[in-house]
Amino acid sequence: MNIFRFAGDMTHLMSILILLLKIYATKSCAGISLKTQELYALVFLTRYLDQFTDYVSLYNSVMKVVFIASSLAIVWCMRRHPLVRKSYDKDLDTFRHQYVLLACFVLALLLHEIFTFQEVFWAFSIYLEAVAILPQLVLLQRSGNVDNLTGQYVLFLGAYRGLYIINWIYRYFTEDHFTRWIACVSGLVQTALYADFFYYYYLSWKTNTKLKLPA
Repeated sequence: MNIFRFAGDMTHLMSILILLLKIYATKSCAGISLKTQELYALVFLTRYLDQFTDYVSLYNSVMKVVFIASSLAIVWCMRRHPLVRKSYDKDLDTFRHQYVLLACFVLALLLHEIFTFQEVFWAFSIYLEAVAILPQLVLLQRSGNVDNLTGQYVLFLGAYRGLYIINWIYRYFTEDHFTRWIACVSGLVQTALYADFFYYYYLSWKTNTKLKLPA
């Protein structure tokens, strides 16, 4: 554990809390992609298959449970909550995420560090997380206007990944056998996907105007 990873975890947790606040306070999921949330739930479920077999620390175990439970709660609300689900706009959330799932699974079978059940699904979760934000970004581009909570949610998600890249750089220079190259490359790809959003978020903040993404 180092300060960069801890800051990344807290930023990631903050993004989830912002999204839960939006859903429970407004009883609305307008502007949120269900497909992205389903992909993130699958990311956590496949990454933390070792939850009951490999104990690292109490902090590690608690964070795994929090990420799994919160992602499933968000998906449940968007699908089943009688008020929240009415605000979901499936006409805008049309990204074909099934192709992303298939591509990430094939990639995990071809490119992994150790050919075991857990390691292949760990690689799958890393590849999938790198592109899981795509349906959300596409939905925001199609809708045009982005409300404050949704914008902050995406901003904190991107900041979390940026902090994790710093964490990997730090570990590379301070640990003798740091070889998680799959996570490093995927993290760079994921951060690059946020670049356009960061640019328009900065313009919105600088000019004190409502955040809008170009179609």
